[in-house]
Amino acid sequence: MTEAPRRRAPGMSAEDRRRMIVRAVLPLVVEHGAAVTTAQIARAAGIGEGTIFRAFTDKDELIDACVAEALNPDGVLQAIAEIPLDQPLPDRLTEAAEALSAHLERMGALMSALHSSGHLKRGGHRKGSRMESFTAMREAVAELFTPEDRLRLPAEKLAAVFLSLLFSRRRDEQQAVLTTAELIDVFLHGAVSA
Repeated sequence: MTEAPRRRAPGMSAEDRRRMIVRAVLPLVVEHGAAVTTAQIARAAGIGEGTIFRAFTDKDELIDACVAEALNPDGVLQAIAEIPLDQPLPDRLTEAAEALSAHLERMGALMSALHSSGHLKRGGHRKGSRMESFTAMREAVAELFTPEDRLRLPAEKLAAVFLSLLFSRRRDEQQAVLTTAELIDVFLHGAVSA
């Protein structure tokens, strides 16, 4: 009995390979900042070190791609879009707040790691792209209000206020921080008991 010749798996496109490397390496960059080594990168991505430099011109380009991936709101927008609209509004807002908070924490952890390792570039990312991301998040959250018929303000305005409250929560251990449930309760019912 003769064995059939082994076939190699079809190769990835250059863009798919770059995306795969970035996704595998992003947690390492969060942990080590710019001090991550090419050996660690190769191990995490399951590739040889030479493959890194066929996909990226240098480690800085790979780190910049990791930053762009972390700032990309597509994952959080997808998570918000998947929230069932037949749930009660507080539940919808809780799911959105959890997804948005996780996105912000990932971004903050990455930026902190890069800053502490001396890699963070000032003004490296366009302000316009940040505004586009915020606009997309506001529109996604506004969709969560659409089933409601007793809104005091348009859904877009409510989404902007909700995001402002969510994004402005302090993460300081010395100060009292609103839990997600408290934030949503105050947002929906105000500060004064009825």
